[in-house]
Amino acid sequence: MTDVNHHRNPANILRIGACLAAFWASCLSADVVETTDGARIVGRVTKIHGGVVTVNTAYAGEINLKQALVSSITTDHPVAVKVTDGTRIIGMVSPDKEGGLKVASPTSSIVTPLDKVVECWAAGEEDPDVVALRRKWSYEAGVDINGTRGTRTQTGEALSYRAKLAGPDDTFKYYAAYNRQEADSQVSADQFKAGVDYADNFTPHASWYARDEGGFDRVIDVKLYDVAAAGFGYDFIKQKDQTFTGRAGLSYRYDEYSAPDTPGLSSAGADFELEYSRNIGKAHLHEKVAFVPAFQDLGNYIAANEFSYEIPITKSLWKLSMGMENNYSGRPADDVEKLETVYFTRLVLSWGEGQPVH
Repeated sequence: MTDVNHHRNPANILRIGACLAAFWASCLSADVVETTDGARIVGRVTKIHGGVVTVNTAYAGEINLKQALVSSITTDHPVAVKVTDGTRIIGMVSPDKEGGLKVASPTSSIVTPLDKVVECWAAGEEDPDVVALRRKWSYEAGVDINGTRGTRTQTGEALSYRAKLAGPDDTFKYYAAYNRQEADSQVSADQFKAGVDYADNFTPHASWYARDEGGFDRVIDVKLYDVAAAGFGYDFIKQKDQTFTGRAGLSYRYDEYSAPDTPGLSSAGADFELEYSRNIGKAHLHEKVAFVPAFQDLGNYIAANEFSYEIPITKSLWKLSMGMENNYSGRPADDVEKLETVYFTRLVLSWGEGQPVH
């Protein structure tokens, strides 16, 4: 027989009361952001920066709201607030009866319209403007191991590593990659490359750059190559989710071939590059085209194209990258194909504070 008095046990009532008290205490101790359309966001206001109010919630993680659509903010903890006239104050934020915000500290207070708030951040933390100006490292490592067996035997592995140090005024990158493929016991790809790239923005859209890349490609008989280049770049599109950059400059190319009867190359040349990036939801599209002719022989040039499409596997670290690389040599060694194409599906690990590496 069911004990109908079980739910009336004083101990159970105390437990339920304690849970309800904890729940209401958490609600009362949370920040509240209200929007112009009547929505009410409960959580913790972590910052206001760049016209965006960021609220960290227990039920939906981090939520970003357009500042123009926020009607009031209430905090239960001191925050640092900076307004358009340069005034800074640390205090508790609450709605003002005139429709603005009141920021009250133990010694002073201000009232300001919400649209005059330039920044807001947790007391004791750094100004978001200072953080935004700081260079940040980001890293990426990828691995691709595949194989088939049956009517045809094919094995392959590819490893890559990239790092980027980026700030508002300049970007430094370095990278390395190795790719080896075998089909029916015949090596179809055996190549290594490593390089550095630096760009300094002297205007919001214009920059100068310097880069150097070296390596080998045994399948096309290149024992050692090196391409050094410098010139100017221009951002035709420079937006948060989309960039399109062109580069033009001078280069120096050095090619040494394995075959003793194949003459090497040591020549100045030109350097042309186009690079396009775009975020599509949480996915990322990236394509880069490079053309490097040699002045010693204009028919001796390198044309390269790299295309990749990345989709996240986890929220922050793992991605799946699919794409292809095309390398075309205008004067390859004898009996070597001019065009080399590599297709890849790669597991990529990303980490660091900065923007994704590309």
